[in-house]
Amino acid sequence: MKHFKKSIWLSFVMLLLFSFPGFSQTSASEDSQRDELMNAAREIMTSANTCALITVDKEGSPAARTMDPFLPENDFTVWFGTNTRSRKVIQIKNNPMVTLYYLASDESGYVTIHGKAQLVNDESEKEKRWKEEWNAFYQNKTEDYLLIKVSPEWMEVISYTRGITGNASTWDPPIVRFDSK
Repeated sequence: MKHFKKSIWLSFVMLLLFSFPGFSQTSASEDSQRDELMNAAREIMTSANTCALITVDKEGSPAARTMDPFLPENDFTVWFGTNTRSRKVIQIKNNPMVTLYYLASDESGYVTIHGKAQLVNDESEKEKRWKEEWNAFYQNKTEDYLLIKVSPEWMEVISYTRGITGNASTWDPPIVRFDSK
């Protein structure tokens, strides 16, 4: 009986230990997969020269346009510059939920980020995120130039060259979820 109680106690302790993420192989595997997806996404986003910014218009239809993004930040926040009077500014004011689509430069995969856009008109942020080649597009940088900051909520990643593919039957891509900000 004493041996039986000891076995039950040991089993209970093992169960507790392995149910914590730090001790679980499943968690390590999930972390590894998340890191693989994040690295592939960053590589695709960094090598892409442009991406599509997709907003929702007043009729509820998607409106896509090609954008010149800044490189993603560590947390995958993405910044853009735009004209203060552009239709995307009005659309973001009406509905801040947006989608970003990056196609891999070799067309072997893509990254889709779903997130919330914020219009930023802070002069120091605008100065920090200015590209000299934009001089031709903004007559008055102070009044005509505005930033769009996209904070990611979740991201889909496909990269055939890295072996990252969707579900075999549904084609659903792997997803990375971000902490809410």
